Amino acid sequence: MANESISKAETGGSLVQETAEKSATTTSMSNKIEAANTDDSRDGAPAYEYDRLAERKLRNKIDLMIMPTTCLLYLFCFIDRANIGNARIAGMDVELGMKGFDYNATLSMFYVSYIIFELPSNVVCKIVGPGWFIPFLTVMFGICSVGCGFVQTTQQMMGVRFLLGMFEAGMMPGVAYYLSRWYRRSELTFRMGLYLVTGPVAGAFGALLAGAILNLDSFGAAKGWRMIFAIEGVVTIGLGVIGFFTLTDRPETARWLSDDEKRLCEERLRSERLGATKVLDKLDKKKLVLGMFNPMVISTSVIFLFCNITVQGLGFFLPTIVGSIHADKTVIQKQLFTVPPYIVGSIVTLIIPLLSWRWDRRQIFMIVTAPMGITGYIIFLATTNQTARYAATFLITSSAFYLGALTNSQVSANVVSDTARTSAIGLNVLFGNIGGLISTWSFLPFDAPNYPIGNGLNLGVQMGTLTIATIMLFWMKRNNAARDRREAEELEKIRDMTREEQEDLDWKHPSFRWRS
Repeated sequence: MANESISKAETGGSLVQETAEKSATTTSMSNKIEAANTDDSRDGAPAYEYDRLAERKLRNKIDLMIMPTTCLLYLFCFIDRANIGNARIAGMDVELGMKGFDYNATLSMFYVSYIIFELPSNVVCKIVGPGWFIPFLTVMFGICSVGCGFVQTTQQMMGVRFLLGMFEAGMMPGVAYYLSRWYRRSELTFRMGLYLVTGPVAGAFGALLAGAILNLDSFGAAKGWRMIFAIEGVVTIGLGVIGFFTLTDRPETARWLSDDEKRLCEERLRSERLGATKVLDKLDKKKLVLGMFNPMVISTSVIFLFCNITVQGLGFFLPTIVGSIHADKTVIQKQLFTVPPYIVGSIVTLIIPLLSWRWDRRQIFMIVTAPMGITGYIIFLATTNQTARYAATFLITSSAFYLGALTNSQVSANVVSDTARTSAIGLNVLFGNIGGLISTWSFLPFDAPNYPIGNGLNLGVQMGTLTIATIMLFWMKRNNAARDRREAEELEKIRDMTREEQEDLDWKHPSFRWRS
């Protein structure tokens, strides 16, 4: 690759600079070298210099080859998860004889299996490789979605939803981990935003699709609400099969990258990983534990738990809530009224990660946008005016959906090794789905039509997000200052450690600094 200069530092009690240069006559000297992140060397991450034009071309190529398939797979993952809400207002609960809390229990079965298989699934993803594992999961939960269209009892629906959760458990953490194999810390938030924006897009598109499907007479043996599951499941299976051919597992195996591009891709990732000798390390129990028992990972995971009480609650109950606001509308009209809030949420889910990428900051955005959600739920609790309550749904979708991208990239930014990143992202999503489980019991039948309990709970978690994010921002700054004061003394203590032993310290390394 023309005009590329790479500077790497490895920590072994002191930083050692190694520079490799490769030049060509076709590129002007003025464009050669620029610092990628001038403050990285201060916190122990190696200073890294390279040709910005070459790096931009590489990033654009990765975007083109990786993101479209990733986004499509996650879009239908979310559709297959949340389409039960659309099926409900189309008569599913009546036909299956659901009474009392049956619908809530059916939703819960999905999250029970999701939580059980969350961390194991992400460990298997690292072992097998996400380029193979993610398409496999897609095919399997597509089959489960089709199965939902042919159940005859509530108990059968619960069983199939349990299997759906088992296979979907690995999708969100798996895709987040997969993208961390390709993108730098600052770039990762926006790319996660690109695939997580498919969540609110799925809410809007899923409602439109459900409305269109319900206009059909039948799909094979499926009729009515059953067609929603059957048709969307078949599409998911087809996309999963395509994914086997389009998802490249890692830069090393990418046929569409030149040798120089592969090297640049690896070196720019390794430059941010303190003392790392390779981007993809071997599975290590100690690093797995450090990835989970990390103050920033745990606190951020709690924020994602709070976030999912709102996000998953919207996915399952927004059609019901909108239906109660617009009780005089037809079923299809009720479906369509859920679309605009999701569209606004989708736009914000792109804007916030884009700003995060520009400034390489995540925590501050968790803080400044929380008041929108707080305001939305105060409106739900304070008035029964239909217009005001419908407007509140826009505030809520604008404050919630983007947190999936920010929290996953934040835990990724605050660990070092690939193994620790696997467990950190897995824990974050596990907590998120505990929130999803809680959300299934947030809007109860006796609480209708205004749902003060569900809305009060969501107001509380929005305030919890604001509180925790603010406290942890100040804690990071204070802890980093303390690490600055102790660094020389602590480095002296680890001088005799081998490089492998120093790598095993991960975020406990004296030169590590928290990233806000």
